[in-house]
Order: sequence, then C-alpha cells, then structure tokens
Amino acid sequence: MSVWLLAGLGLVILLLAGDALVKGAVNLSLRMGIPALIVSLTVVAFGTSAPELLVSVNAVLLNKPGLALGNIVGSNTANALLVLGIPAILSVIHTSGCDTRRTYVFMLIASVLFIALAFLGTFTAWSGLVLLAGLVVVIGVLAREATNHRRAERENPAEEIEGADPDMPWWRVVLYLVLGLVGLPLGADLLIDNASIIALRFGVSDSVIGLTLVALGTSLPELATTVMAALRKQADVALGNVIGSNLFNLLGIIGVAALVGPIPVDRVFLTFDLWVMLAASLALVPFVFFKVDIGRVWGVVLSAAYLVYVTIVLI
Repeated sequence: MSVWLLAGLGLVILLLAGDALVKGAVNLSLRMGIPALIVSLTVVAFGTSAPELLVSVNAVLLNKPGLALGNIVGSNTANALLVLGIPAILSVIHTSGCDTRRTYVFMLIASVLFIALAFLGTFTAWSGLVLLAGLVVVIGVLAREATNHRRAERENPAEEIEGADPDMPWWRVVLYLVLGLVGLPLGADLLIDNASIIALRFGVSDSVIGLTLVALGTSLPELATTVMAALRKQADVALGNVIGSNLFNLLGIIGVAALVGPIPVDRVFLTFDLWVMLAASLALVPFVFFKVDIGRVWGVVLSAAYLVYVTIVLI
C-alpha cells in the first residue's frame, strides 16, 4: 500500500480516535461527579489535542524530535492563519461580539515562554515541567473565572459540553474509551512512520514534514470545529477554539513530550519558524482587542499568508 495512503489512514484513525476519546472521557467524568467546568477545561481540551500529543510523543520515542517540534509550531501557525481564514471565507466570523482577551494574552505569554525555552537549544525535562506548570496556572485561573461566572448566571454546564449525553449507556462509554486509547497510538505510529518515509523520498527533513503535512493534518479537528462555529454564527467558539488549542499545544503537548525525551531545536526554528508562529498569533490582535470582524477579505489574507509560509518552508 502507498505510503501516502498509509499516512492518510493513520491521520483518519487519529481523528476518529480523538473524537471517541473525548466522548468517552466526558461522559465518564460527569458520571463520576467531576464538575462539568473542569471536564471542559481538561478532558475536552486534552481529547481534541490528542492527535498532536500522540504524534509528538511517538516522534520523540522514535528519535524524530524535529517532527514533534515541527508538528506543534506548524499546527499553531495553521490554526491562527488557515483555521480562521477558511471559515471566514465561507461565513463572516463576528468576533466583535465576543471577549477572548484574557485567554489570548495567556496564549501570547505562552508563546514567548516557549520561544525563550527554545533558545536554550533543547527542550529538556525541566523545560517540560516549566511548560506544564504554566498550563496548570492557566487552567486554575480560567476555572476560577468560569466558576464565578456560572455561579452568577446559574447556568447548566452539562448542556454546554461537547460529547456529553446523559442517556449514553455505560457500555458505549467504555467502548469510546477503548477505541480512543487503542486508536490514538495506532494512528500516530502509522502517520509518523509513513510521513518520515515521504520526507526521505522528497529529500526534506522531518522538521519540514512536521511543519506542513503532519501539522496540517492534526489541525483538521480545529478546522472542522471552527467551520461549523462560523456557519452557526458562534464567533466565541470559533476564536476560542483556536486560542485554546494553541495554548494547550505550547504548554501541554511539548511539556509532556519533553518529559519523554529531549527535543533539540533546529536552527531554522530559531531563525524563522518560531517567529512566523508568533507573528501569526499577533495577527489576531485586531480581532481580539479592537472588535474587528473576520470577514471574507481577512479570510483570504490569512489563508494566503499560510500558503506563502508553506511554500517558503517547502522550497
């Protein structure tokens, strides 16, 4: 079977397994009495980023750290440009009506911290602990803020969690968990092994494949979610999805992967890719702070910027 088909199969398995894990974990957590808010900020965030996590961890275990780092940096760049750009072309994202300033500032701080640690030359276990500590702080702040808001509004949190189904039988919860836990490592292995073969055939590095093919593939869940949110006029979901995903990628995924093994930082990341990632993040300032809607023109600009970046990487 073609390496392209096997890589594609691995990606499909990753996406389906990640979705299954979210559904199973959310319903299990709620049945165990864990607050819905904590489930939203931890289980759901972890589940939707599971493809990136498994790809990065497996890449480190297989001694391909460049692919792990490229996956995260490339995914964050794709999220900020393409994942917001394409939905905006289909339907205007009315970001002027939502407030994501605090989470966005956290994302910028996380980006600066990530870049600073990268300039140390290698993401070590200590680097991973620093990033994970940052994630714990962010979750704590957001949890307290959201708890106060929900207490004031007396909302029903269970209705707001993706994947929650009060009528789901126990056997289905267990089935989703098993499918997710088995499918994620299987899909990650298939994707990494065959993406590496593709890199060798075309004479490019694992880092380049991570920045492009793997990063774009693992960003598909965010793209699908943002497209649906834009079509449903849920701007807060669309923008919040991208900001939250990028935040978790920077602090959680590389944090965990660095505990598995050291991740050397190639010079090209320090001179180009990390700065593109930061610039893509800063490009969201008008939409977050100045209440500018992401219209079709902005959508074209953001998408075109991503295509230019990928072209430069591949040349």
